[in-house]
Amino acid sequence: MLALGLREQGYTVDVAPSGEQALVQARDTPYDLVILDLILPGRDGFTVCRELRQSGQKMRILMLTARDALADRVLGLADGADDYLTKPFEYGELLARLRALLRRDAVAYLEEIRVGDLKLDLRARHVQRGGKTIELSAKEYSVLEFMALRAGDLVTREDLSEHVWDESFNAFTNLVEVYMLRLRRKIDTGYPVKLIRTRRGEGYVLSAETSL
Repeated sequence: MLALGLREQGYTVDVAPSGEQALVQARDTPYDLVILDLILPGRDGFTVCRELRQSGQKMRILMLTARDALADRVLGLADGADDYLTKPFEYGELLARLRALLRRDAVAYLEEIRVGDLKLDLRARHVQRGGKTIELSAKEYSVLEFMALRAGDLVTREDLSEHVWDESFNAFTNLVEVYMLRLRRKIDTGYPVKLIRTRRGEGYVLSAETSL
């Protein structure tokens, strides 16, 4: 049922019925992420996780288990898991954790992002549109990078305040709107295709698709 649900979300999913089979499949296929149940026939999840890391596998690992003891969570993370979800869980929480882990990979391995004629050099923190350099402040760049990593997806005001600002952010200010206005002036002014779109009452989308 979990595999079916993930496929309906657009993920490509393989299922391994045992720890041994999981290790075989992981050696043969460069997975982006593994959902690893702790209770498995043969080798358990702890062993599989440890052996994957010892063999140099770098895919993200989300441990999934009915156990909720702190010692189990600590052991799983020590063996190389990136996150830990205890059953029963809400399906929406699982999807949120998967997306967060996959975004972490994107930050780690991507060197640049392109949205239409907009290019972000993630290593140099350099921005160009149509080959022209755009000067951004550090915070403006952080807002744009966050949106670029989610290009085409809705980014809410709450998303930006939680991920771009720290815990001191005042939710009652219009700081997010101020930065979006600044970015629009720098990114979209003078260009026929506007990349930053507002969905009234919902948030913002960075996209080169004219149909949005």
